[in-house]
Amino acid sequence: MITESLSTPDTEKSTNLYERMNKLLQALCNGLYEREIPVYLSLLSAVAGESIFLLGPPGVGKSLIARRLKNAFKGGKSFEYLMSKFSTPDEVFGPVSIKKLKEEDRYERLTDAYLPGANIVFLDEIWKAGPAIQNALLTILNEKIFRNGDQEYKVDIHCIISASNELPIQNANLAPIWDRFLIRHEIGDIRKFNNFLNMITDTQDVYQDDIPEDLQISLDELKAWNQSIKQVELGPEVLNIIQMTKIKIDDHNQSNSGVKAIIIHDRRWKKIVRLLRTSAFLNGRSSVDLMDCFLMKHCLWSDPTQRKVINTILEEVIEQHGYTLTVNISNIQKEVISFKKDVDKEIQIPQTRSDNQLMVFHDQYLQLSQVDGRFHGNLILIKDFKKLKLGEESIINFYDENQNLVNRINCSRGDEEHSIQLNMSNSSILYHLKTKIIEKQEMVYKAPHTVVRQYWDQKYKQIEEYITEKKSQMDLHADKLLKGIEHNLFVEDRYAEIVKSNFNRVSKKLDQARLDIEKIQYSYSHQ
Repeated sequence: MITESLSTPDTEKSTNLYERMNKLLQALCNGLYEREIPVYLSLLSAVAGESIFLLGPPGVGKSLIARRLKNAFKGGKSFEYLMSKFSTPDEVFGPVSIKKLKEEDRYERLTDAYLPGANIVFLDEIWKAGPAIQNALLTILNEKIFRNGDQEYKVDIHCIISASNELPIQNANLAPIWDRFLIRHEIGDIRKFNNFLNMITDTQDVYQDDIPEDLQISLDELKAWNQSIKQVELGPEVLNIIQMTKIKIDDHNQSNSGVKAIIIHDRRWKKIVRLLRTSAFLNGRSSVDLMDCFLMKHCLWSDPTQRKVINTILEEVIEQHGYTLTVNISNIQKEVISFKKDVDKEIQIPQTRSDNQLMVFHDQYLQLSQVDGRFHGNLILIKDFKKLKLGEESIINFYDENQNLVNRINCSRGDEEHSIQLNMSNSSILYHLKTKIIEKQEMVYKAPHTVVRQYWDQKYKQIEEYITEKKSQMDLHADKLLKGIEHNLFVEDRYAEIVKSNFNRVSKKLDQARLDIEKIQYSYSHQ
């Protein structure tokens, strides 16, 4: 079933949310250059309640993105820390309360100004953290739970942004933390020269909180949005894309044994669905669409070398399978093929016919069936034979079996099939050309029985009505499905052409299926 992109009662509310998020993203990017994608992904990650990892060298704005993101939330608290191998849990999670330890014999940390008390967290060079910090981070990243002494409580962290100029070392200790970062994005230096000039000459204080209050997100809004995000629908076309992507990745791993495998565990797939729902919600839609699916390219790679493979898989899957499942185009085609086989089997009667055809010698010659001693050539060119006419003489060449020219004789077409008339020395001799018997299969058509015709008419009507229904459904919802897909808040506009290409391909296949079924109906009804 093809769903509408916006539910009617909430259209105005959804549109307002989209416009507000668009303005908020623009405000967050004000003064930043070529950092729109990581900013957009960071806000999306924060609303979804997930975490993001930024890979890039020092000085490309990784910490700046985290500080700007904090300003997107009303009263947002941030915590920023540069990890080293000497970092202690006290520096990240807060010092132990001496008072409670002394007076109440309780081991408890003072967390207000540290990571557990923040809304937006930025951890630089995270892979240098020691085991004690890593273990505490695991439950915070995945479950938003921090164990403080003998108590566990939920932390109000919207997003943890981590950064490094390198990937984690491949060992069992860092793998669990690496897997917790749903979104992964690589940042490099500014590429466009104009942007570079604007950046170095811009005097704006990019660390200033200049986000209008009416655009900022409150904690109450975030909680309400959390419930609404859970209600966002995933249509069959989206679930099919996720399934096909998983299958393609498994196929890639099996066929490229010498290359590092792309491993995605079940928990990551579940978190990806949450991210897609969040994208749809912030874009003002009640259901995930195919454009949202391109966000998976930021979630499926573990090594930068895998990004190209992931991008290719996603583009191919969406272009080939986007709306195909939604309208069951494969089932329609199978029905049409099956119907044609039934009709052909009933109305077609194969018959074999013998045909006497000229034998061709060396692709361009014909051979006389008998040779007269008065001339020494038994081959003529096919083109010469074709120009001969009955009763009209013409000089043609005769050749021997080695294709040597041996004679030129005045000839005409013979009055018998496959023959020529030679006119020599005041006499005419009829010569036949060598032939062979060819058996040909021909179809003879018969009219079907009235009962069979009635059954076929019903089947034709059933298939034709289904095709018409699906085609009308696509035409009806085309504007709502495709309108504005170039303006997804979190996905590059260029991917819209891939979505449109698939939609148009499915529409054309429906038109072709309708034409095929009409040909079948014509074939049996005109016998």
